[in-house]
Amino acid sequence: MMDARLLTKTLSEPTYALTLKPHQWTALLEMARSERLDGTLAHRLRGLDLPAPVKRITDQALANAEVGRTQALFEAEMARRALAPLGIPVILMKGTAFAAGGLDAAQGRLIGDLDIMVPRDRLDEAEAAILSAGWEWVKKDPYDQAYYREHMHELPPLIHATRDRMIDVHHNILPLTAKPKPDTAALIADAVPLRDGLFTFSPQDMIIHGVAHLLADGDLAGGLRNLWDIDRLIREFSGEDGFWEKLLERAQLHQVPKSLARTLRLTHHLYGTPVHPGLAWKARPGDVFYIGRLLARDGWGRETRPILRLAFYVRSHWLRMPPLMLAKHLWVKWRRG
Repeated sequence: MMDARLLTKTLSEPTYALTLKPHQWTALLEMARSERLDGTLAHRLRGLDLPAPVKRITDQALANAEVGRTQALFEAEMARRALAPLGIPVILMKGTAFAAGGLDAAQGRLIGDLDIMVPRDRLDEAEAAILSAGWEWVKKDPYDQAYYREHMHELPPLIHATRDRMIDVHHNILPLTAKPKPDTAALIADAVPLRDGLFTFSPQDMIIHGVAHLLADGDLAGGLRNLWDIDRLIREFSGEDGFWEKLLERAQLHQVPKSLARTLRLTHHLYGTPVHPGLAWKARPGDVFYIGRLLARDGWGRETRPILRLAFYVRSHWLRMPPLMLAKHLWVKWRRG
């Protein structure tokens, strides 16, 4: 049965695409689109002698990615302008950070919401400034507002009234109820300045953020793109002196060393990422379930393995909150449909 290994192999070895048959091209393109890796795939296939219909699709994917990059950088500038009068640093996260920093992980990457981080003790000021600058709440329900503010690592999502672009304002990289407690003061103190009040996390902290989002918080939906980000970051920065030692140090500081080890094993298995064997540790029996979840796509890009996906969905909620709180939350969400 076909799964998303076709996509991971082609991303890792672009010339493999030259051996594909028509039905495999269909599967590859649909999988990439479903995983939001179509722009990344298009970038990896640039310069190859592609079938004409495929070339048209990849050219469009690259154009879409470039539009998204431009929009993301514009939104970052709008957030900077909103917060600059208060002297609040704006730490860019995820795709916008990669684009603003000119990193390899940004090449062809589709960028959605603007994700930023601000110090928690300035959160109220940042919230007021962003609302004044034209963003408004997506979730206005009192339960949702209270849930985000009391338990989550970010404000409820906001969307700009005229530009229709969303912003997620973080004060942490994991929910407050999660077992690991990342050192947000260290994340902010070691942020790398870009220009005019814009920052990104340090390379190691960008990787740790990806690790936390993948394994210590979410249900692995979109995990192949997250792993690709980590692969690109490792390949770009691992040649620097002391990189691996600093990465382990940050994983321990942010309380995710086991998640880092598993992530390194997964990205090495799926993308051939060069990893430090001392950090990846030996394979664990449970790794097979994570790989199965990450690769759960059929030849039309549709999700497969529903029981496994459900198990990871339950796991993601279990990681976020204690059992009684989880039961209450699921009961409320179920009653509201």
